[in-house]
Amino acid sequence: MPYSSSSPARRGIAFWLIFASICISLFVSALELTTVSTALPTIANDLHVTEFVWVGTAYSLASTAFLPMSGGLAEIFGRRHAMLLSILLFAMGSALCGAARDQYVLIGGRTVQGLGGGGIRSLAVIILADLVTLEERGTYGILTGLTWSIACVVGPIIGGGLAARGAWRWLFYLNLPISGVAAVFVVLFLHLPTPPGTFREKIGRLDLIGNFLVIASTTCCTLALTWGGAAAPWTSLQVLAPLWLGLIGLAIFLLYEGAVPADPLVPFVLMCNRTSLSGYVQAFVVGLVTLCVVCEFSPHYFDRHRLIATADFLPVYFQSCKDASAIRSALLGLGVAALAPAAIVAGVAVSKTQRYRPQMWAGWCIIIIGLGLLRSVRQETPTIHTFFFGVITGVGLGFEYSTTMFPVQAPLPVSQNARALAFLTFVGSFAGVWGLTIGGTILDNQLTRRLPAAFTAHIPGGAAVAYAIIPQIQGLPPVERHTVQVAFAESLAVVWAVLVAIAGIGLLASLFMEGLPLHTKLDSRWALRDPRRTPVLRFEMVPVPVVQVDFGGINLKG
Repeated sequence: MPYSSSSPARRGIAFWLIFASICISLFVSALELTTVSTALPTIANDLHVTEFVWVGTAYSLASTAFLPMSGGLAEIFGRRHAMLLSILLFAMGSALCGAARDQYVLIGGRTVQGLGGGGIRSLAVIILADLVTLEERGTYGILTGLTWSIACVVGPIIGGGLAARGAWRWLFYLNLPISGVAAVFVVLFLHLPTPPGTFREKIGRLDLIGNFLVIASTTCCTLALTWGGAAAPWTSLQVLAPLWLGLIGLAIFLLYEGAVPADPLVPFVLMCNRTSLSGYVQAFVVGLVTLCVVCEFSPHYFDRHRLIATADFLPVYFQSCKDASAIRSALLGLGVAALAPAAIVAGVAVSKTQRYRPQMWAGWCIIIIGLGLLRSVRQETPTIHTFFFGVITGVGLGFEYSTTMFPVQAPLPVSQNARALAFLTFVGSFAGVWGLTIGGTILDNQLTRRLPAAFTAHIPGGAAVAYAIIPQIQGLPPVERHTVQVAFAESLAVVWAVLVAIAGIGLLASLFMEGLPLHTKLDSRWALRDPRRTPVLRFEMVPVPVVQVDFGGINLKG
């Protein structure tokens, strides 16, 4: 049995140094996500980007497609080598982006960055599972959550400051020393066991067909969701063909993984029980809703002089309906940031009570209540009410974000940690692609129906680029301004209503999970050794025997 006899009672210096290497690696990945998005308008103008959508899509596509493979690499080559590879790819991509003189090098660099960033996120979770039992995971997850939160707070400040000074290349170059520190920590301290076997033998164990299927299928889906409504209508063959091809490919991938490879990326055991399957469904739904609410980014709304990229739909509401400035709307939209402290509270509660279902059921109910309250928001709704509705929604999302791992892992042996967590990260990341598309598409369609024709007649592309003139709403005549603001509020209400229905699917899925005990043991193949059993080099004073030699009456002692 690949279990250790018990959970380590003490955490020595080796544990905390490894934990530090995880946090530093995670920090560099999270920092990139927030700094670059802030500076994208400046980058696009300097490089005369015409394929702007691919600057963001290349990163998300590469990171999502690489996630299942990261679990296989960690299992076959070891955590240390897989993490070093991810950090190296991330640094190489950052160097390419920083040195880019045209959009194609920039997009290529973002792709390489995405491969590394996705691997870092997945491996950080996997290594944490090697060090900490499932019953303790909620408590120690606080530190990784704080690392991510700090990066998300300082990232926009760094990105905005450097972009304002025209020094956007340093957004990428700054990743190099941080990646170097992370790599040094990994080399010096991440001494987890390395699986035996030659390089050729390990390459032979990689599920190449499975990797091809998931990468190709994910690419097809992402292309369709990127083109839909922007480059081509949703009903066109250009969108429907890759979308259906991708979805069918993913179904074939899962069937293939369950039947053919000896060392699959996604073993059938991961989803052959209702609790794990419920966890994966909930992870997909919460990933979709969170990316819609917390991280909406619409690359379609770009022209040569302005890119409107919103942190979530709430700033869109405050700017369009309440005449708020970009900075004030971002601050008012920070109510959703209650996600971070709520995630910490939920994680600690699971560790203390050894139960995860009450927190998850409460989370879904709070999400549905919060989104339902946002559904009621109209143009005349007091600003403070909308702010607190965002707080409620953020609390519910935080509860779910920190607990979906428990129903996934509780029914599984700890020997499946790497692949289970890599697939869980993939599911959440892939859901985010759908979330961004669903939210933006619904809003586009509703604005097209509701905005006055006189308002959209002079806008190239009609309502599909209506975000670009939100700052001009304040200058409209009072009657027309009121009409436009009502159209925005009612269109956003439809978005919230759809998200309520999607969150309902998550609540329904949660009813099928069982309340299983949390693992109290680690996988002995990857767990740290007990420091009390580690050999220690010691120097001691020992008595030396006296040697007596007699040379013809001369007595020498030594």
